[in-house]
Amino acid sequence: MEIEELVSQCEPMLGYRFVDHQLLKEALTHASIADDRRRSNERLEFLGDSVLGLVICHRLYEIFPQYLEGDLTKLKSAVVSRNTCAAVANSMGLTELIFVGKGMTGRAERPSSLAAGVLESIIAAIYLDGGFEAARSFVLRAMEPYISQYAATTHQQNFKSLLQQHAQRVLNLTPMYELVDEKGPDHSKCFEVRVVLGAQTYGSAWGAAKKVAEQRAAQIALEELGVLAREEPLPSEVAAAEKDGEVSCEKQGEASELPLQVDGAEEGEIRMTNDE
Repeated sequence: MEIEELVSQCEPMLGYRFVDHQLLKEALTHASIADDRRRSNERLEFLGDSVLGLVICHRLYEIFPQYLEGDLTKLKSAVVSRNTCAAVANSMGLTELIFVGKGMTGRAERPSSLAAGVLESIIAAIYLDGGFEAARSFVLRAMEPYISQYAATTHQQNFKSLLQQHAQRVLNLTPMYELVDEKGPDHSKCFEVRVVLGAQTYGSAWGAAKKVAEQRAAQIALEELGVLAREEPLPSEVAAAEKDGEVSCEKQGEASELPLQVDGAEEGEIRMTNDE
């Protein structure tokens, strides 16, 4: 493949225009085809690994001020893992553009280590060609969805925290939690809560405690915003499907229970009643 053709295919994928086209070619040259391994993408991969780590660490430090070092480390490890890097490279189409030796051309599927390595080498090439800000912009465009995804599953499923981070960063709004309804005797109440963001309200959720209902309501809001994939029908959809249109407090509470450790109320939260 001529370098002009390579550039025309790659630059739209990357959202970046190279000044030095040779850097791009080197980033896509595997050691199995290089005459000299120093002319392959191995050295770039080494550099790109560190640039990727710095960008992600800085981003996590910015958007999760309440996380401790251990939480940040766990999340960073998931975001920069070989599997994640391979998934990003494959989704962009970069893996198919790598120059490889004859021993690898006949494979039905290229190994994930090769895909992960090419993403890191591309990051380094952009860093050397355009500087740190260019590399940072590329990394965040590619990896930001994975930060949100892993944050939702790594930090005790704390959907309220994730929603607050997303809402403040993307919408410049702080989520509020509105108590819609409550049922049952005083010793065994269940609560219906929904998220309010500005003038927009989101699907409600029931829980045997208000904090549980708030977590589920935050998850629903994240699903409706497209930050998380929906995993189950909304509680309102379940209720509508009931023959008599009523769902017992006990059943609503069970549907809303989440296996999580709930932190204290986040800043900006508005409660309509006192917590139990």
